[in-house]
Amino acid sequence: MSAPQNSSAPQIVAPLKAHVIDGEALAAWLAPHLPEAAQGLHIGQFQGGMSNPTYLLTTPTRRRLVLRKKPPGILLPRAHAVDREYRVMRALGPTEVPVPEMIAYCDDPEVIGAEFFIMDYVEGRIIPDPAMGPVARADRPALAFALIDTLAALHLVDWRAAGLEGFGRPENYLGRQTTRWAAQYESAKPDLPDDFDYSDMDWLRDWLGEHADVSDDASIVHGDYRLGNTVVDAAAPRVAAVLDWELSTIGHPLGDLAYTCLPYRLPQGIAGRIDPAADALPREEEIIACYCTRTGRDGIPEWPVFLAFACFRYAAIVQGVAARAAKGNASSASADPQRDGARARAVARIGADIARRMDRHKTEM
Repeated sequence: MSAPQNSSAPQIVAPLKAHVIDGEALAAWLAPHLPEAAQGLHIGQFQGGMSNPTYLLTTPTRRRLVLRKKPPGILLPRAHAVDREYRVMRALGPTEVPVPEMIAYCDDPEVIGAEFFIMDYVEGRIIPDPAMGPVARADRPALAFALIDTLAALHLVDWRAAGLEGFGRPENYLGRQTTRWAAQYESAKPDLPDDFDYSDMDWLRDWLGEHADVSDDASIVHGDYRLGNTVVDAAAPRVAAVLDWELSTIGHPLGDLAYTCLPYRLPQGIAGRIDPAADALPREEEIIACYCTRTGRDGIPEWPVFLAFACFRYAAIVQGVAARAAKGNASSASADPQRDGARARAVARIGADIARRMDRHKTEM
């Protein structure tokens, strides 16, 4: 995870109070894997929306590494799975999917207070904005299609041959994921204001439960695939590395594609919205056509179901961020329970609208 000092460079700060780690203990643990670490480490924290606190480690020889760990406090069930991140990126190392080199994984929380792993630092740019604000307008279409090419490459990996047997259950992906994210957002409710209105989220949960029986397909899925979770090459519109794999599993690949296309569906006022004409980006249908060409699909007849699911999962994720902010253990200082809770409900409303339009279209037919 990296970038040169430019407008796309991630902000590095001193570790937030809730995320301070014992540098001496970490250096001692890392030394057998990387002897130069025995001389000490400089530790900074990446600032941003990452749910797993992420740190920049610099050795005395100026080698840079990245550490990802679970956040402090009581966590939602099955969340922040740094062990899964490490496993899937290590498995993808020999494939065409660009990932950082894995250095080591630690399952002993006594070392720095939580499980963690360490990987190499990849040079490039971090572009959080789906509209690609820092990217030259002439380069944006190429980068958008490169993002989809990389996603297609991921979905074409033979996950069994890559050593990921048992990494996930390929059957009934949408049904199981809907149940999982419903449980996550329910678990977050006690930490949020009592006046939050969850009616759209509840309706969408029930609708997805009735429409989860989609055509079977299975691949490695990233679970949070978007431009902001990649490192972009500093000199060319290409993806240098894919990051943030904590939600990865074996499941339906179209869940990833729909989540990547979600910014096209966001309304005015929601951060991350894409306007293809204003932003000099390909239209959603061009993105879908690119993906279908790369993966050999004729089309996606169940597209509204996957879009509605993408909204539901996004809303559940953001509600979890809001809950962690309310408890004071969010990894980003910019997290805010009121603002993030409102964003979660707005995107749930979008998903419900997509689902209702699909129902009306079927009725009219």
